Amino acid sequence: MAEKAALVTGASSGIGLAIAHMLGEEGYALTVAARRPDKLEGAVAELSGKGYDVEHVAGNLGDEEVIKSVVAAHRERYGRLDVLVNNAGVGIGAPVAEIETKKLDIQINTNFRSIPLFYRECIDMLRATGAEHRNALVVNTSSISGKHGQAWLSVYSATKFAVVGWTQSMHRELAAEGIKSTALCPAFVDTPMTDFVKGQVEASDMITPQDIAETVRLLLKVSPACVIPEVQFIRPSDEL
Repeated sequence: MAEKAALVTGASSGIGLAIAHMLGEEGYALTVAARRPDKLEGAVAELSGKGYDVEHVAGNLGDEEVIKSVVAAHRERYGRLDVLVNNAGVGIGAPVAEIETKKLDIQINTNFRSIPLFYRECIDMLRATGAEHRNALVVNTSSISGKHGQAWLSVYSATKFAVVGWTQSMHRELAAEGIKSTALCPAFVDTPMTDFVKGQVEASDMITPQDIAETVRLLLKVSPACVIPEVQFIRPSDEL
C-alpha cells in the first residue's frame, strides 16, 4: 500500500496534468485518467519520467462503467485514497436555439454526473483516510462561469453551477468525517480548452495551470481544522 495516493481525472493536459505533477512532487502515488489514450500516454510518460508512481486508465469519464474501472484500478494498485481531483470537463458553446441534445448530454455527464459517481465509488477509501488523519481532500473543478452564468456557454455554465452546489453539499455531509471538499472556480486558463477565445484574449493574459496547481498544494498543507470550500481565480481585468 502506498503511503499516500491521489486520483486525478482530466489529467492528460492543462489543469489536471499540472495538478498531477504537483502531487507527484509532494510524494503522492498517482492514478491519472482522461478520455484520449494517446494524450494520456504522453502525460504518463512525463510523470513517470520524473520518477512518480503512476497508474493510468483511459476512457470516457462521463460513462459510469469507465468511472468504476478507474477507481477499481486505483484501489487494486494503491489501496488508499488521500486526494481525489475531479477535473475532467468539456465545454461546447451554442446559442439556445441551436443546442444539440447529444452535446448537452456530453457536458452534463462529463462535467457534473461523473463527480457524484466518483464520490460514491471512492467514499470508502476517503472515509478510511478521513478516519486516519482527518485531512482527506476532494477537489472539484468548476469555473468562474459556475458563479456568473454565461451566454453561449449556457450549458457549460449550468454544469459548473452544479459542481459548486454539489461541493457545498458534500462539505455539509462529509466534513465531520475528515473529508474536505473544495470547488475551484477559474476564469480563462491557458489550456487547450480556451483555444476558442485566444483570438480575443492573449494566452499571456490568462491564468496558468500552475496557478491552479499551487492552490491545490495549499489545500494539502492546511490543518484538519481549516476547510477552504471554494476558490475563485480571476484576471486583473475581470469584474468582481
